[in-house]
Amino acid sequence: MSEPLRIVFAGTPEFAAEHLKALLGSSHQIVAVYSQPDRPAGRGQKLTPSPVKLLAMQHEIPVLQPQTLRDPAAQAELAALKPDLMVVVAYGLILPQVVLDISRLGCINSHASLLPRWRGAAPIQRAVAAGDAESGVTVMQMEAGLDTGPMLLKVRTAISADDTGGSLHDRLATFGPQAVIEAISGLADGTLKGEVQDDSLATYAHKLNKDEARLDWSRPAIELERLVRAFHPWPMCHSTLNGDAIKVHAAVLGDGQGAPGLILAADKSGLTVACGDGALRLTRLQLPGGKALNFSDLYNSRREQFAPGLVLL
Repeated sequence: MSEPLRIVFAGTPEFAAEHLKALLGSSHQIVAVYSQPDRPAGRGQKLTPSPVKLLAMQHEIPVLQPQTLRDPAAQAELAALKPDLMVVVAYGLILPQVVLDISRLGCINSHASLLPRWRGAAPIQRAVAAGDAESGVTVMQMEAGLDTGPMLLKVRTAISADDTGGSLHDRLATFGPQAVIEAISGLADGTLKGEVQDDSLATYAHKLNKDEARLDWSRPAIELERLVRAFHPWPMCHSTLNGDAIKVHAAVLGDGQGAPGLILAADKSGLTVACGDGALRLTRLQLPGGKALNFSDLYNSRREQFAPGLVLL
């Protein structure tokens, strides 16, 4: 059993908070937590602390929220903590080399991809959208490049035909924390060595945005079906019918063909829409001002709104 380490944790969203929770339950000492500055959220755009900050405050751990870690004053503040190790999970700020070198054992990162497959901001959703057979978490030793460091530990999981970005996120959030604790033990006692990544196998997982969630009906149905799952619960795929924005919560492959966006059929099983190749059957929708409903419920009350021959844009 290795000696407890002085750890600085850096992270922002819920995925990172799950890792912090596990570290708080370990023998290691969390001497400080770094998280991104509070952001406006909700209808009132009220400044809201991140899930990681909230958890740290509950445990009375000092929270630091610098705008950047390139500032010498912020770097000195971190060095004064004398950490043995820095653990970084979905922090969202670039760590310059001087920061990576502060801790005795450097910095490790828990990344939600089987590196080097998806580097970057949105590896979970990109894996689902691409039709990958599996995903996982890679714990790596950080270096100055984006998700390029030596791999210390991997945990794998199959991506099922009904996985969404949300369900895969939640599953990886249960795997990652234990992998990090295991990696810390191996680093501390010197038994864990990093494996260099093959850069030729890397793909960049671009940050998600709402524009790319608009369904392009000229694309093959199989791609759109994966996109609907990948972008649930955010940014949520959407389309327009008769001028109304419609959010698509769930869809399956359908039967038929026609001009892209054409409604081919509507019944209690779903709304079948022609795609560039094949058709997509929308099974759960959200209309403006309403909540998400199974299409069977919408069909009962709004049948004329979804008549075959209408076109989604």
